Amino acid sequence: MSYGDAMPADWIEHVRPGDRERLGWIRPVGDGFVALDLMGREVTGVVDWLAAEEALEERGLGWLADLWQLDRPDGLRERVRIVEVTPDRVVVKVDDFGDVGADTATYVLPFPAPDELRRYDGDAGVLGGS
Repeated sequence: MSYGDAMPADWIEHVRPGDRERLGWIRPVGDGFVALDLMGREVTGVVDWLAAEEALEERGLGWLADLWQLDRPDGLRERVRIVEVTPDRVVVKVDDFGDVGADTATYVLPFPAPDELRRYDGDAGVLGGS
């Protein structure tokens, strides 16, 4: 499901109290709400407003720094890191293993992030892809 450049009008931005950092959105569904993370993915099922807020605040932002994998259309799986997440796009780059000077491929993905981008399921201690 991709929204292109138009953010759904019924998504309500949720920011963290204190530093006002965006943690995601809350989408009304019937008499309840669904929490959506920064990549536009559902964090909860249909819950009340307070539970949606709490889910986003508990999730925080640290998960964005995790290793991810991108399954490309050619069948290749890339070990990637998230570079940028906006309501317009998700940008990832091939993991540089801490070498900030490394020249690695970058991929611009639609928002919400496609299913082909998911948490890394390989051994994070092994160099190379899975």
